[in-house]
Amino acid sequence: MISPRLGWPLPRVFAHRCGGALAPENTLAGLRIAARLGLRAVEFDVMLSADGTPWLIHDETLERTTNGFGRVCESADTRLRVVDAGVCRHPAFAGELLPTLASAASLCRQLGLRVNVEMKPAAGFEALTGEVVARQVRRLWATGELPLVSSFSETALAAARAAVPELPLGCLHQRPPVDWLVRVRELAAWSLHCAPTSVDDDLLRTASAAGIPLLCYTVNDPLTAAALFQRGVAAVFSDRIDCLGENQPRMIET
Repeated sequence: MISPRLGWPLPRVFAHRCGGALAPENTLAGLRIAARLGLRAVEFDVMLSADGTPWLIHDETLERTTNGFGRVCESADTRLRVVDAGVCRHPAFAGELLPTLASAASLCRQLGLRVNVEMKPAAGFEALTGEVVARQVRRLWATGELPLVSSFSETALAAARAAVPELPLGCLHQRPPVDWLVRVRELAAWSLHCAPTSVDDDLLRTASAAGIPLLCYTVNDPLTAAALFQRGVAAVFSDRIDCLGENQPRMIET
């Protein structure tokens, strides 16, 4: 599928949280593994530190994915720079540091990876996150293809749109609301992302008629992916990039 706004073919598979289940989530190690497996696109989460710097992390707190503790939005950059993002859940990756958006962008450009940046604003920081992330994305990808920037927070998306009008945006929902198309159009968003269990024929027809790519998270089974592609889903996010990656097209050809 060719994206008229992004200017490149929309990859069918995005590595979820950088490297899926094969590396600590939202780390540079994951990006390297995704590229090594032949993936052409990755997704990762970003949240602001106390200093207003976007860091790659999914949760509002550090405990689940790092050896740190406390809220990300209350942690200074100097503290986050020494947090170990590998030792807790992936001991083989002990010493893998939490990356900034800037360091992830640099590596993605080096590896030739297309990117979906998912904004994960801490409560109360939705608008600020949208503005800061949008401006930094525009600066980090000053030349070449802009990443797709997505979020569950419509406040963050609206702030991103106001800060960088040309930024391609994606609206995330577990299950799209009845008025999802109105919301997408109000934000001038490019894509709609949802869980595969939310995909029905009416959603597919409406998205197709409106020219809005439908992307599904998190799809780890090749047969499920094939069925979604057959029905008209444009792309999936996967943790199992070892069996659902772009380097194994026979599993996802329709």
